Amino acid sequence: MEQNEQKKTVFSAVQPTGTPTIGNYIGAMKNFVAMQDEHDCIYAVADLHSLTVDIAPAVLRKNVTEMTALFLAIGIDPEKSVFFVQSHVHEHAELTWILNCYTQFGEARRMTQFKEKSAKAPENVNVGLFDYPSLMAADILLYQTDLVPIGKDQMQHLELSRTIAERFNNRNGATFKVPEGVLPKYGKKIQSLGNPSAKMSKSSADANSYVLVLDTPEEIRRKFKRAVTDSDACIRYDPETKPGVSNLLTIYSAFTGKDMAASEKDFGGKDYAYLKDSVSDAVIEGLRPIKERYEKLIADKAYLTAVMKKGAESASYRARRTMSKVWRKLGFVRP
Repeated sequence: MEQNEQKKTVFSAVQPTGTPTIGNYIGAMKNFVAMQDEHDCIYAVADLHSLTVDIAPAVLRKNVTEMTALFLAIGIDPEKSVFFVQSHVHEHAELTWILNCYTQFGEARRMTQFKEKSAKAPENVNVGLFDYPSLMAADILLYQTDLVPIGKDQMQHLELSRTIAERFNNRNGATFKVPEGVLPKYGKKIQSLGNPSAKMSKSSADANSYVLVLDTPEEIRRKFKRAVTDSDACIRYDPETKPGVSNLLTIYSAFTGKDMAASEKDFGGKDYAYLKDSVSDAVIEGLRPIKERYEKLIADKAYLTAVMKKGAESASYRARRTMSKVWRKLGFVRP
């Protein structure tokens, strides 16, 4: 196969911090599945990243297992893609240290997420939180990644990964591919149902402001009924003046596959109650097969373990190839 005919390599990872929201699903995970047939895909459960917050061992183990089942439930096929748990491939930690030495302090300090998370939890501003972008860069660069499906809020981290790769290559010769980000066609950023000016997040104190991928139909419908709209009583996409309605239209578009013009047309002359019911229906039906597959997978621990083992072996093989090149470029003596 000629080089220009080879599939491009895709990498992305999701932290095991409990069930993802539909914002996580629309913004990233849904796109993972769509890329499997046309690309060489590598996906991971980013358990090392989860240590930046205080988490009990039993909870972490449970979260990793559940996230593995959920990845498979949304449609990640371990026969098509490399899927593994980050901590099962030690090269992630090794490359992070090296990339730390190619990351400027000021660059890491300027990361918006570091500032925001530090402000939210000033009692736990650990070095890992500060160093998070270097580990993310290692995750991506370790696999000679071409494309990173990513949410809008992670673009700054990806840009730093590109900067680090270019800096390393300039000093040591061509070593890493410089990755590109891929934003989803619809739903680049899903907002809170209770506060449309903020991103949908399960860390919110208001449990009705976010919908989880494994929420029951009753919970989904209740949360959308309480979603903030406005007093204009006109359904149109206008994020500046109608953020709540626009957010509901974005979610509807993402789950129906319709473009925004077609979505707006569906609600011509309709009221907000109809809009909320229709969005609820689209989300419930879109998530139904995922939840059914998840229930079967989470009950089969032997299968999940086998998938983790196979994925770790495949990922480790690729990671060792990159690390061999890195050690050689840096002048390390290897036994």
